[in-house]
Amino acid sequence: MSERAGIIGAGNWIVDHIKVVDVYPAEQSLANIRRESISNGGAPFNVLKDLSRLGARFPLKGFGLVGDDNDSGWIREECRNNRIDTGGLKSAPGIHTSYTDVMSVENTGRRTFFHQRGANALFGVEPIDVHQSTAKLFHLGYLLLLDELDKMDSHGVTGAARLLKAAQETGLITSVDTVSEESNRFNDIIVPSLPYVDLLFMNEFEASRCTGLDLCNDIPDREILRDAAKQLLRHGVNQWVLIHFPKGVFALSKQGEEILQGAVQVPGSRIMSTVGAGDAFAAGTLWGIHEGWDMHQSVRLGVCTAAACLQDISCSDGIRDYEACLALGDTYSFHELHHEHVEKGVE
Repeated sequence: MSERAGIIGAGNWIVDHIKVVDVYPAEQSLANIRRESISNGGAPFNVLKDLSRLGARFPLKGFGLVGDDNDSGWIREECRNNRIDTGGLKSAPGIHTSYTDVMSVENTGRRTFFHQRGANALFGVEPIDVHQSTAKLFHLGYLLLLDELDKMDSHGVTGAARLLKAAQETGLITSVDTVSEESNRFNDIIVPSLPYVDLLFMNEFEASRCTGLDLCNDIPDREILRDAAKQLLRHGVNQWVLIHFPKGVFALSKQGEEILQGAVQVPGSRIMSTVGAGDAFAAGTLWGIHEGWDMHQSVRLGVCTAAACLQDISCSDGIRDYEACLALGDTYSFHELHHEHVEKGVE
C-alpha cells in the first residue's frame, strides 16, 4: 500500500446557534438578544474545519449522523467550503441534527449551553467502514456524548472500543477526545477503549475524573500530571497521553518521553471565547503528527492553534494558516511552566 495520507474525524456533528445577550436572565425573566451567528461544533466538525483553515492539503473526511433539516444542509455546505469529504456523513430523516443554543453574555463572554443530542445519540459503529481507508489518522470524539458508542455490550466492550479496534487493525493511528461531563461514568466508558487509543486528548477536568487525581488548577502539579498520564498509559494508551489545561499542556509517551509546553500568553483583551480551544489544540497537534513532525513541534503548533481559536467567538473562524498560528507564539510568547522537555521512564 502506498504511504497513508489524510485524517478522518468521526463522532459528534453539532451546529452552534450563538446568541449574544445583554444579561443572563433569572428564571422567568427576560434578556435581549444583541446579535446572532451560527458556527460549527463537535469534535470531528471542529477538528476537520480547523485542519482545513490551517491549510491542509491532505484528505479530510467526516463520519457521523445528521438529520434531514436546515442544520444538516448548513453542515454539508460548510464542509464543501472547507474541502471536507462528507461521504461518511449519513442523514436520518425525522431526527434533529444535533445542535446547541449558546447564550453568550455581551460584557463578560460567559456562555451557557442548551444542547439537543439529536442524531448524534443514534450514531453507532455500523455506518463506519474504515477497512478500505488509506487515511493516516482516525480521530473520534466526544466519548460520553455519543449514546450508542458509549453503550457497553454483554462482554463489557463499548461501541467506541469496537470502532477504535477496527481502525487500529486497518492501520490507522487512533486518537480520542472526551467531553467534560459532570458524572462518574469516566472509568466505565472511557477506560475500556484505551487499549485501542494511540493518542489520548484530555483536559485537566477529564483527566481528574478518569484517574481520581486532583488536576483542577490553573497549573496542575507536574508530579500529579505525570501520575495521571502514567495511569492512563497503564490502562492501555499505546503512544501518547496529552493533558491540556489553561496555562499549557503535559504530554507523556509510552516510552517515557515527557513534554511540558506553555500555552500562548494571549492578552485578555484579545480573548473572545474559549469554546473550541481544546479541539483546536488537537487539530494543530494532529497536523504535526500527520506531517511527520516530532511531538514537541506538534504540541507547540497545537497550543498556537488554540491561541488563534481564542480570538473569535466561533470554534474555528479565528484560525489562520499554520505559519500564522505559529507566529502567535513569537508575538505573545508562551507561559513559563517548568522545564519544557525532559525524559523519564514510565513505571
